[in-house]
Amino acid sequence: MKKIGLIIGGVIAVAIIGVIAYSLWLTSDVEVSTSTPVAATLVLPTTAPTTAAAPATPTTASDTGAAATATTGTEPTTDASQPAAAGAKIYRIDASQSSASYQVRETFLKDNQIVDAVGVTKAIAGDILIDTATPANSQVGEIVVDISQLQSDSERRDNAIRREWLESSQYPNAVFKNAVISDLPSDLKEGVEFTFKITGDMTIHDTTNPMTFDVTATLNGDTLTGKATTKFNMSSFNVDAPDIGGMLKAEDEVLLTLDLVAKAVAQ
Repeated sequence: MKKIGLIIGGVIAVAIIGVIAYSLWLTSDVEVSTSTPVAATLVLPTTAPTTAAAPATPTTASDTGAAATATTGTEPTTDASQPAAAGAKIYRIDASQSSASYQVRETFLKDNQIVDAVGVTKAIAGDILIDTATPANSQVGEIVVDISQLQSDSERRDNAIRREWLESSQYPNAVFKNAVISDLPSDLKEGVEFTFKITGDMTIHDTTNPMTFDVTATLNGDTLTGKATTKFNMSSFNVDAPDIGGMLKAEDEVLLTLDLVAKAVAQ
C-alpha cells in the first residue's frame, strides 16, 4: 500500500514538474522584429488621355512651278502625361500615431475571474486613396500589421501567443488586401465624420478568410483619421484559443480594432 502511495505521489510530482516546465518554456522570451512592416503602395489614377489631330504636312512645289499645297494629317497623337484625377489624394498610415489592437475575453478558472485581455502594436502600414470629387473611386490598399509585436499587460501572455497559440513568431504579418469599399457617402466634406465598410481578404497564421470592417473616418486637410473594427473567431484561422487546463481559458471570438492616422502623400 505504501509502495502504491509512493508511485502515485511520484506521478503527481512528475506531472507538476511537467506543467511548470511547459509553462516556463511557453512564456519565455521570444525575439521579434521592432521595425514597421512594409505594405504595397497605391498610385493616383490619371485622367483619360487626350487626343488631337496631327498638324498639317506641307507639300513642296513641283519642278513645273505648280503652287504648293498642304495635306491635313489624319493620325491622332496622344498626350500620355496626364494630371492625377482632381480631388484624389493618397493617405499613408503614420505608424507613430496609429495602432492595431485585439481584445479577447479570458476566464481564470481558479477564481472564476473574467477579464478582457488587450494587446496593441504600432507596427502597421498601408495606403488609403480618398477621392472627394468622385467618392466611388476611393480605394483601400494593402494593410499589413506585424502581429508578433502585439503587447498586452502580461509579457508572459505575449510570449505564449508568439510561441504557440498564434505562432506569430513564425507567421508575423496579418495582411488585408483586395479591399472593396461599400456604403461610402456620395459627398465627403472636410471635418465631417463619415462611415463605410470595407470587405477584403485577411491572411493570418497562413490562412486567408474574407473579412469586413466597419469604418468611421474624418478628413482634415492633409490628415485622414479613422477607426476600423471587426470581429472574427480564432478557429477560422486555424488558431486554437488559449486554454491552460485548470488555470485559464480564452474565448474564440476576437475584437480587432485599427486606429488610424494617415498623412497625404506628396505627388
